[in-house]
Amino acid sequence: MRPRGVAVLLAVIAVVGGCSAQPEDRQEPPAAPSTAATTTTTTTTTTTAPPTALPGPGGTTIPVFQQPYAFGTSQQQAPPVVDGLVPVVRRIETNQPYVFITIDDGAVRHPAAVELMRKSGVQPTLFLNSKHVDGHADYFKGFEGLATVHAHTATHPDLTGTSYDFQRQEICGNAELLRAQLGARPKLFRPPFGNFDQTTRRAAADCGFSALVMWTAAVNDGVVQFQAGGRLNAGDIVLMHFRQTFVEDFLAFLQRCRVDGLTPVVLDDFLVDPKASV
Repeated sequence: MRPRGVAVLLAVIAVVGGCSAQPEDRQEPPAAPSTAATTTTTTTTTTTAPPTALPGPGGTTIPVFQQPYAFGTSQQQAPPVVDGLVPVVRRIETNQPYVFITIDDGAVRHPAAVELMRKSGVQPTLFLNSKHVDGHADYFKGFEGLATVHAHTATHPDLTGTSYDFQRQEICGNAELLRAQLGARPKLFRPPFGNFDQTTRRAAADCGFSALVMWTAAVNDGVVQFQAGGRLNAGDIVLMHFRQTFVEDFLAFLQRCRVDGLTPVVLDDFLVDPKASV
């Protein structure tokens, strides 16, 4: 019986060993690199910076300014009319680096004026006389959307010391002609030569004006001239004229603004008639 028992035991061990033995862990071979083409799509956004200068008339270069706000939107109101007298505005109180250009008379209808305004992005305020607009309305209509138009009397007289009736006729008559020929009645008034008296202020108020506008700097023969100091300052109102030197004067103003770190904006936006917002 002993040999048989041994045989049985060996058989059992063989069976158990066969059932409990585990195959060796097999690692999957690394995947072969894909030979399929990989397509990468790159989107490039091109941003074109606005120009800082453009070619101008006669080989000149026009500095270009971007609008710091939407021109034609109210920024400040004009001071109120007090005791029947329009306020006198010599500069604009502002904490922004803004400056204002005004152009008087209209005696010389320079052909390059529209190009300079359009390319520079600068919108001047024009103070025009009836005697220069009458019969030449088409020229001044060409500034629509490029400049605003206001009053400078009918015949450009020195108003000081003259009668109320004379001043009212010069001021109101000018306003009515500009409305009739150019389409809008002006709200700002500049006296010829910068000369005025209390009668002027009263007549201007009675004619419906909201402010009498003076200046703090002027451009003559391509040179910016200052009433005080040696530079333009924020809030300055600059005077120039429709003259043969229009290109030189306008460019001198733009270049001075660039040097002094100022941006020309629209005077009307800072002298909004208080009654218009009521």
